[in-house]
Amino acid sequence: MARLKLMRAPQKYVQGKNSLLSFYEEMKHLGRRWLFVCSNSGYKMCHDKIEKSFENTQDFRRYEIFGGVSSIGEIEKMKKIVSDDEIEVIVGVGGGSAIDTAKAVAHFEKLPVAIIPTVVATDAPCTGLSVIYNDDETFNSYLFYPKNPEAVIVDSDVIANAPVKFLIAGMGDALGTYFEARACLRTDSPSLEFGGITRSAMALCELCYNTLLDYGIEAIVACENNVVTPALEAVIEANVYLSGVGADNGGLAVAHSFYNGLTTLGGHSAPHGNCVAFGTLVQLVLEGASREEFNTVQSFCKSVGLPTTLAEIGITSKDEIRIIAKNACIEGETIHNMAGDVSKEQLYDAIIATDMLGR
Repeated sequence: MARLKLMRAPQKYVQGKNSLLSFYEEMKHLGRRWLFVCSNSGYKMCHDKIEKSFENTQDFRRYEIFGGVSSIGEIEKMKKIVSDDEIEVIVGVGGGSAIDTAKAVAHFEKLPVAIIPTVVATDAPCTGLSVIYNDDETFNSYLFYPKNPEAVIVDSDVIANAPVKFLIAGMGDALGTYFEARACLRTDSPSLEFGGITRSAMALCELCYNTLLDYGIEAIVACENNVVTPALEAVIEANVYLSGVGADNGGLAVAHSFYNGLTTLGGHSAPHGNCVAFGTLVQLVLEGASREEFNTVQSFCKSVGLPTTLAEIGITSKDEIRIIAKNACIEGETIHNMAGDVSKEQLYDAIIATDMLGR
């Protein structure tokens, strides 16, 4: 039986300079008792604007700085606060881990969740899943939800004042979106929502890629100078919405499996998005993509400071590459969405080739 096509997205997406001053106005339909699960920097950057939006309201607000990793223990701690304070709405404020924690707590407590990303380093805000870690910070599982967040609100001024490395990493994560979805479409593999891939999803994925090519460099210049420009707005939307909704409804392939293989080495410090960008180049090598397409993607990476060699993501030995290749190909990994499948030997060869082409 043919796979049913499926499309999911957040119910509401709000983006713009100082949009957090409108937080209450945009979100008040969700409830009256709020728990803000914040990263340290998320609290510092957003607290005052959010509070200003609540002026002259009687709503209960609790701000909680979370432990830094979306771990099982952290989720349990927040669930207890929800119950003690009779919370009605969860809000994740920060990077991917704060967001993933908030989504998980909202899911288990059957409450609505709103997301305030303070960096656009991954496409986590719009997706209907969390990456959950064990309390020792090793990978535990992907947690899939029956729905996407109720709302996502991005204050472009907050993003413009965050370190530019996060914007670049997010462009790396977003870069894989179109190519991974295209690979899934070719093999009729399921999206992250376990549905067939719609034309709408592919259109978002392709727009995501084209937006990065068109505005990437200009967005970096804006962020380096802490100003909000149309180019920065375009790339924020690509990193958060187009990539998030695109990946959710388009699916994953080699680029994210490569990253998961890399995390099994332990102790690596390269950002998720940087690894996904290199993994995207590896995928193009595996696919036998045209020289023109490979060169376009590789040149883009070089132009915005994304890695094109293994050394740039801290991989220095062939033994490490073998471990990455082996663990990226374990059963259940998204690399198996590729046409003709991929063995660990083929992946090893492609990683070496990609590195040499980058050099």
